[in-house]
Amino acid sequence: MSNPSRSKRPYLLRAMHEWMGDNGHTPHIVVDAAVDGVTVPTEHVKDGKIILNISHSAAHNLKLNNGGVSFRARFSGVPFDVWVPTSSVMGIYAKETGQGMIFSHGSEQPEPPDGSEDSERPKSNRSHLTVVK
Repeated sequence: MSNPSRSKRPYLLRAMHEWMGDNGHTPHIVVDAAVDGVTVPTEHVKDGKIILNISHSAAHNLKLNNGGVSFRARFSGVPFDVWVPTSSVMGIYAKETGQGMIFSHGSEQPEPPDGSEDSERPKSNRSHLTVVK
């Protein structure tokens, strides 16, 4: 039996990372550095966020598992072991195209049953999607 509360985020991260690599693009993740457990060089944090290159050429010993993202990288020439809990990843995008995926803040929660989400949102003819160029 599957666990209904398991987050989709780590699976989507791995899929997007693979897709970007297969297309010759450089995957970057946007991380909320204020989340407990984030281990990143604080001097590179801007406005509470850090953008990390997680390409295989930049992120050595890269591991993308359900708990988080870990790797060793150089920041201003200094090696650093990075640990980013999956819940702190705000999005992933390809540096070359900007295409990617942004995760909602509450996406760690299980999905509501079909239809229940619409009753909580105000009705609008305008799409919630934005064009990425």
